[in-house]
Amino acid sequence: MPDNVRSALAKAEAVTDALPWLARHQGRTVVIKLGGHAMVNDDLTAAFARDIVFLRQAGLRPVVVHGGGPQINAELERRGLKREFKGGLRVTSPESMDVVRMVLAGQVQRDLVGLINRYSPLAVGMTGEDANTLTAKRFVPWIDGEPVDVGRVGEITGVDTGALHSLLADGRIPVVSPLARSAEDGLVYNVNADTVAAALATALRAETLVMMTDVAGLCAGWPHSQEVIPRLTACELEKLLPELSDGMVPKMTGCLDAVRGGVGAARVIDGRVPHSVLLEMFTDDGVGTVIVPDPDESEVMPIA
Repeated sequence: MPDNVRSALAKAEAVTDALPWLARHQGRTVVIKLGGHAMVNDDLTAAFARDIVFLRQAGLRPVVVHGGGPQINAELERRGLKREFKGGLRVTSPESMDVVRMVLAGQVQRDLVGLINRYSPLAVGMTGEDANTLTAKRFVPWIDGEPVDVGRVGEITGVDTGALHSLLADGRIPVVSPLARSAEDGLVYNVNADTVAAALATALRAETLVMMTDVAGLCAGWPHSQEVIPRLTACELEKLLPELSDGMVPKMTGCLDAVRGGVGAARVIDGRVPHSVLLEMFTDDGVGTVIVPDPDESEVMPIA
């Protein structure tokens, strides 16, 4: 068989394999959080942009929430400002907040919107501040049994999906920066992007929440083992949370909150793998960890 025919057959098989999944998920909302290595590697970011456009053209309704840690770190260093994390959260002083806001909404979001629109002019950038999509209050985490001041880090208190629903109904792809304004003091807060993605997925009644990260998935016994756990129920994940590293806690807490809030499934996938979104969502052999709701006990038949 000629190579060109073999290549064409492989593409045709890939499309037909995806058809059952596409039929089941037509018109469904998918919230995808982009972060980590996929945001600083041009080839991976370009592949992500093409994948998002493919999802939209295939009849799904993708919503993108992005981080921007590497870009924020670079700008802080350029300005001689301190970079500090506590409990997996960026300590955000007023000076750092100016940098965070500028980089997220003025650089990272605009670059991502431009890249998606290069493939199809559908992306619209916004922040949680726009139309009061997200409101927040100052978040004071407890670390080692004590409250810790992490500055202008926000905890989400409300989600208004009106603007998002309008964009989705118009066939657009919202690209959301994780910023929120407080109704209490009027200040803008930096909110963890994983938390924002989970909150939006829940409020939008999304079919799936996808968290892209720099690891292959949730590993059993990390760091002593790199064996990825392919599937967990909400209860199983809850038991594992105290054992997780600081960086994984916001992601997995977001996944837990989402599936318990009505999201069909939450997936943690390896953003270092090209087209990982499509691999995880369209194939039986995924590339990460999927979190599913607990079984409904009323549907479990007793054993005679």
